[in-house]
Amino acid sequence: MRVGVYVDGFNLYYGARSICGRSTPGWRWLDLRALSENLLRGPGAQWGSATIERVVYCTARVSGAENPQGQHDQDTYLRALRRHGAVDEFAMGNYVTRVATAPLATPDRRGRPQLTRADWPLQVRDSHGADVPGATFMASVARREEKGSDVNVAAHLLIDVLTKRVDAAIVISNDSDLEFPVRHVRTLVPLGLVNPTPGYRAGKLAGDRDDGVGGHWWYHLTDTDVRGAQLPEQVAHIRRPESW
Repeated sequence: MRVGVYVDGFNLYYGARSICGRSTPGWRWLDLRALSENLLRGPGAQWGSATIERVVYCTARVSGAENPQGQHDQDTYLRALRRHGAVDEFAMGNYVTRVATAPLATPDRRGRPQLTRADWPLQVRDSHGADVPGATFMASVARREEKGSDVNVAAHLLIDVLTKRVDAAIVISNDSDLEFPVRHVRTLVPLGLVNPTPGYRAGKLAGDRDDGVGGHWWYHLTDTDVRGAQLPEQVAHIRRPESW
């Protein structure tokens, strides 16, 4: 059984950062092929003599204008992945920077936004000097959004399955936007879905092991998974960034 692995780089990076700890070293220098092999041999898959046919890494380049050190470190990592043979295909999206306006809010216990409303000691008054209790505060903020990774994951997954390039697939993402391709692929080949975030699995990605052709599985990535699949400290002449 030939297995294709489709990695949502944005989802994986921020998920692993939350799982392992942002300021701690030892998780960023991730060997995606080693991780894929470990997941394939893990308790969830049970696909017998399956082998990794290809690893597709869907990510976006960091802007050097906004974050020169981040761009340098990412470039080092991408070159190391390529040189080590840890990725078969890179599918690059892009980052978009824009200004967004939204009401000020704080998260409740389940992470849902609760609007911040005017109340003493901070009150809003109208042009006549009258209090406006319950008024909302609007904030204008800079937002940097990654674009393209989820689309690239979906496209490569569907193309590889429909052209019979792979006999099974592993998707590393918890993005609910992948609901349709994931649901369709389950009718054609066995699918393993890996949640790389510390949160619950997205409800739209749920299903049953026997849906479609059957043989599907789900897995929640752990700190041990990430730290146990690191590239060598030096790949050819490429060294791991010091802070990584």
